[in-house]
Amino acid sequence: MNTSQDYDYIVVGGGSAGCLLANRLSADPSQRVLLIEAGARDNSIFIRMPAGFSRVFGTHRMWDYQSEPQAGLGGRTAFVPQGRTLGGSGSMNGMIYIRGDRQDYDDWRDGGCTGWGYDDVLPWFRKSEGNQRLSDAYHGAAGPLKVIDTPYRHALNAAFVRSAQEIGLPFNHDFNGASQLGAGFYQITSFEGERGNTARFFLRPAMGRPNLEVRTDLTAARVQFDGTRATGIECLESKGHHASVAFRARREVVLCAGGLGSAKILLQSGVGPGAQLQAVGVPQVKELAGVGRNYQDHLEVPVYGQTREPISLFGHDRGLSALRHGAQWVLFKSGLMTSNVVESGGFFDTDGDGRADIQFHVLPVLVGDADRAPPMVHGITLNPCQLAPRSRGELRLRSNDPLDLPWLDAGALADEDDVRVLREGVRLARRILAAPSLAALVSREIEPLPEFAGDDDAAIDARVRHYAKTVYHPGGTCKMGTDAMAVVDPQLRVHGLQGLRVADVSVMPAIPRGNTNAGTIMIAERAADFLQSERA
Repeated sequence: MNTSQDYDYIVVGGGSAGCLLANRLSADPSQRVLLIEAGARDNSIFIRMPAGFSRVFGTHRMWDYQSEPQAGLGGRTAFVPQGRTLGGSGSMNGMIYIRGDRQDYDDWRDGGCTGWGYDDVLPWFRKSEGNQRLSDAYHGAAGPLKVIDTPYRHALNAAFVRSAQEIGLPFNHDFNGASQLGAGFYQITSFEGERGNTARFFLRPAMGRPNLEVRTDLTAARVQFDGTRATGIECLESKGHHASVAFRARREVVLCAGGLGSAKILLQSGVGPGAQLQAVGVPQVKELAGVGRNYQDHLEVPVYGQTREPISLFGHDRGLSALRHGAQWVLFKSGLMTSNVVESGGFFDTDGDGRADIQFHVLPVLVGDADRAPPMVHGITLNPCQLAPRSRGELRLRSNDPLDLPWLDAGALADEDDVRVLREGVRLARRILAAPSLAALVSREIEPLPEFAGDDDAAIDARVRHYAKTVYHPGGTCKMGTDAMAVVDPQLRVHGLQGLRVADVSVMPAIPRGNTNAGTIMIAERAADFLQSERA
């Protein structure tokens, strides 16, 4: 094993949280910081190009996580791809900037996460945010993370927003403001026609600091301990013969490897349920029953509409059309390729409790899944997404080999209430699709399988279980709190251990009602403050 020099802090995972932490911690020139990323650098043009993100899927820049066959999905496997490059999943997402609603964070606080209520976390959202339109009690305008209105708006996305209003749903110009409810256009993390993520806005400006080292293509194998104190990290080179290299941390190791990765590293390091660790031959360091438990994700179900004219994005990714759009983006950073594609959507309350239980992601093209192609015609996809899943899953190790992907039971649609909510989301999507503005552009709803075309509960429920797929928001597997299943405390320290924290989406006790990237960035800001305050 090769041994490198010591560092004050080692940040494991160069995703949305890790890139921010590397910047904040290395701002003190007296502190040596190492950032480790399993994947490659983010030097692909399809990462920089906002509308090119689908080209990153299925490449070496993705973790190809898959579940065991899911009973709630009719025996199908759930595919949960995650980013494996600098910027993490922020290098291949739709860039949507959503925080969730106030009660999400108040529920965290009331569940034992002292200091994590909405009023507590709002300043940390605002600190990182550089909103180009909004500057008020809810929004920051001076932070590094540029947040803008969508620079390109497709006619189908705009028609969705009008159609939602035509059936009585309110328009909302700010989903992160006083109320989340309504339809509208998303704000996104982008700037000057290119993708905006924490690799661009936080890591890149810090790369010249002599006290920050960034190492890519290194897969974390295990945290090293002296008793119950974390002292460093052992890694395997991701390429070649997977040579082992170790790094020592004088102060702390911070895991930022994501909704599945951080729990996997803890388990590989001997932190987790003893019986599971013994079964795969991993010596136990600390019994923590909650590691890998509490897995949750947002699931969505597509509703397709076929357009009357060839106005969707179908076919624009190939031939002369692709060359024209690509050239416009390369030369002017304008046009279709500046779009995040998921330009519009909304948050809707289908059960009348005053909170959104459904979010829509609207795409001006028909979209399938990893194992399912969409109908090959021009159309629009309305994706109702279940925002507050009750279903929970679990992640375990398959073996003691750090290069093996984990065993995952996603628990998809295990709770019947999740099916009910998606059922109502499908019905709402059909109402919006039939409203005047979309009806003028869409000739009919497309349902490839006739057995799912009905509007009765049984037909829609069968449709939900057949089509439901991830929205790429897995989290919760290193739950924050003080109960028996909590993995980290409210300062993000792993219970019962010293010098080890987790700071990413995995610590969320419950994922918020919306896209999770903004919340992950907020958690990283809090982690940086905890570490800096304790050092002072």
